[in-house]
Amino acid sequence: MARADFLIIGGGVIGLAIARDLINRNPDYKITIIEKEPDVAYHGSGRNSGVLHAGFYYTADSLKARFTRDGNRQMREYCYANNLGINECAKVVVTKNEKELESLYELEKRGKANSVDIKLIDEEELKAIDPNAKTFKHALYSPTTATVDPIEVNKCIRDEVVSKGVEIFFNEKYARRIDDHTIQTESGKKYAADKIINAAGLYADKVARDFGFSKSYTIIPFKGIYLKYKGEDKRIKTNIYPVPDLGNPFLGVHYTITIDGTTKIGPTSIPAFWRENYKGWGKFKFGELVNIFSWEALLFLTNAFGFRNLAFREVKKYNRKHFVNLARTMVYDINAKGFKEWSKPGIRAQLLNKKTKELVMDFVVEGDDKTIHVLNAVSPAFTSSFPFAKWVVDEYVLKTKS
Repeated sequence: MARADFLIIGGGVIGLAIARDLINRNPDYKITIIEKEPDVAYHGSGRNSGVLHAGFYYTADSLKARFTRDGNRQMREYCYANNLGINECAKVVVTKNEKELESLYELEKRGKANSVDIKLIDEEELKAIDPNAKTFKHALYSPTTATVDPIEVNKCIRDEVVSKGVEIFFNEKYARRIDDHTIQTESGKKYAADKIINAAGLYADKVARDFGFSKSYTIIPFKGIYLKYKGEDKRIKTNIYPVPDLGNPFLGVHYTITIDGTTKIGPTSIPAFWRENYKGWGKFKFGELVNIFSWEALLFLTNAFGFRNLAFREVKKYNRKHFVNLARTMVYDINAKGFKEWSKPGIRAQLLNKKTKELVMDFVVEGDDKTIHVLNAVSPAFTSSFPFAKWVVDEYVLKTKS
């Protein structure tokens, strides 16, 4: 059993980005990644919308604001440098009434405070960007929002780090902690390192608890599904988003233009009952069902952070007509019958503070001089992955390297 300098649990975009940051600092580092799937991007890293967000939703004092702003720039540069597909389709945030204008102005204020390229536009300016987009008086225009293929990006990072000497072992699922420097996988193999970095996504909290961390947290999974427009016409030219509820971590049903120009609406934010509850009874785990359902039942009964209202609102989205009607309010004309195909579901690993019963809205990392645990790589983690990885390495991995 060879011992590495760093062992990373999880080959998603965060684990890959951390490995990339480390190996670019020191080519002599021996870095090992274990990933439970046959390749990268099987879960959240490859099942997200592919939108590179600009960073104007969040207050400027948050990590999320800074990482999203910088991540947008860095990920765009990475895609161009590596000849990866990118759709410079921009984004507009539209309003329905006077009340929503107040939230729109707050978004503009946040964006400017975070040095994001953002512009308040009127209805005529909006018409020039996308004649089909509809707003009340004003909208926000984000020219740097773009879309990419997240699977293509993940595989490019995989190939880059492997070419620089990082070893990735696929089909190796974390099973248990042996000691603070050694773990065992379900195949029976043991992996050791001077420092272990837990980037296990949906299972990060469970891995962390084996090492004495994540005592105040648990992950509550939310299922996101988009509905694709299959009509021949292209009635939407840009990403169109509603003004969000700024107290809610979800952005509401919106239009996304994919890398190939396909229009889709979504996503849902439906509470899932086990961590990989993508479809039907696939990957069912009874223990997860009991634990997660218990927490969801408690949140439902107490209506913590409006969970009961959220659950009722989201379940209704399984009705295709209702789902489409939510999106129709943002445009003048759309063929509702053209939305025919549901996308591959994704699961959002949303951290819950068990003491306060509140969803954690920013990045959370815990650790010591032996192990580091990325507990909340919160959306938009894909956009934020490069600067977030650098911060984890600066503030945790190397600062406490034994």
